[in-house]
Amino acid sequence: MTTYSLADLGWSDDDALAGLDGLPMRVAAVHRGHVDLLGPDRTMSLPSGGRALAVGDWVTVVDGRIADLLPRRTELMRRAAGGGATAQLIAANVDTLGIVSSCNADFSIARLERYLVLCAQAGCLPLVVLTKSDLCDDPGRYRREAERLSPLVTALTVDARDVADARSLDPWCRAGQTLALVGMSGVGKTTLQNALTGVEAATQGIREDDAKGRHTTTSRQMRRTLAGGWLIDTPGMRELGLYEASDGIGKVFSEIEELAGICRFRDCTHDGEPGCAVQDAIEAGEVDAGRLRRWRKLRREEEISADTVAESRARQKSRQKLYNQGKKRSRDKRR
Repeated sequence: MTTYSLADLGWSDDDALAGLDGLPMRVAAVHRGHVDLLGPDRTMSLPSGGRALAVGDWVTVVDGRIADLLPRRTELMRRAAGGGATAQLIAANVDTLGIVSSCNADFSIARLERYLVLCAQAGCLPLVVLTKSDLCDDPGRYRREAERLSPLVTALTVDARDVADARSLDPWCRAGQTLALVGMSGVGKTTLQNALTGVEAATQGIREDDAKGRHTTTSRQMRRTLAGGWLIDTPGMRELGLYEASDGIGKVFSEIEELAGICRFRDCTHDGEPGCAVQDAIEAGEVDAGRLRRWRKLRREEEISADTVAESRARQKSRQKLYNQGKKRSRDKRR
């Protein structure tokens, strides 16, 4: 049996060990009602106990049960499908988020920006991985477009089917490091996973008419990489709803938000008002008008989402109040 130290698993705070009650273990897979755990010299499968756990979480185990969920360094989260106010955990304690797209019809600046907001909100480093470079005449053009989106972005073009090429991601999943891959179905995440971990996983064909594939990964799981770190592959996302991502939007679109702060009017809509610093920058060629439109769209979506979350919390608070009042009346009647 392969054994791991805490450092192998990504633990980086040795000072915190003295204050822990129980054995630290990391969540390697989440199933319905139970989780698979990896720890020093042992593995376990334990009931989750009703906790909302994510792959990559750290927990403590006492007497064969999960006692505590430890604080997350990073937390990847999106709005659950269906337009509601519920958050869906994607992964936790991820060092680098690999945003996988491809050098074909799948490439979308708006989608990349959305993933970068998710990454910035979570606190991960962004790595844009552009696959199918072998099928493109000028893959460098896609890489340059991706890197222009943020000074924090590193972008790579790869042929995922070429193992040596795919292993160019090794520096982001070496010992103690965790890399998570996100992106649409059919962009090559599973093929990259195979190359980086040496574990074969099923892949399906690509529809030639729109360059999209079918779902091949159906669950989240943390796997050991050949470089000594960890890889979390995720199911293909047909939509990515952002959840409480105001800070992430501000970081990804920092140049627009900085300009908006020096407009003449505090309530400037950046749509023709005099003294608008954003429109001045667009006219000077310093800011792309399309980027302003996409920023506006994400800001509107965030405002609607925040209102929905606030309404949901207010309803929950009201229901809890009614429940507490009902319990109090029942106690009073029994007296």
